[in-house]
Amino acid sequence: QVQLVGSGGGLVQAGGSLRLSCAASGSIFSINAMDWYRQASGEQRELVARITSGGTTDYADSIKGRFTITRDNAKNAVYLQMNSLAPEDTAVYYCHAIIMRQRNGPTWSYWGQGTQVTVSS
Repeated sequence: QVQLVGSGGGLVQAGGSLRLSCAASGSIFSINAMDWYRQASGEQRELVARITSGGTTDYADSIKGRFTITRDNAKNAVYLQMNSLAPEDTAVYYCHAIIMRQRNGPTWSYWGQGTQVTVSS
């Protein structure tokens, strides 16, 4: 059993900052990658940022230079530092992880419950 719990969302004014956190718990052997997705009302889900266990990162063009994804492998956690927030960033942000439960076993996809980020004008 694996659970992802995301937190850190809230209401912030344009230009402000938020830091999202997500921690995975349960039966985990390794985490291949952890990601942040977001879905705005009426929009499709979008990959915001991804980080692998080796530290390789990938960002959506819309947030490059403003958001930074980091991870703590020892804590099975991922973070998203969001700066210079704009109303267009308003969305539900979902933590996602690709997890190997057992040594040499298959990988599985897990999702957090989502945390609301609202940026006011």
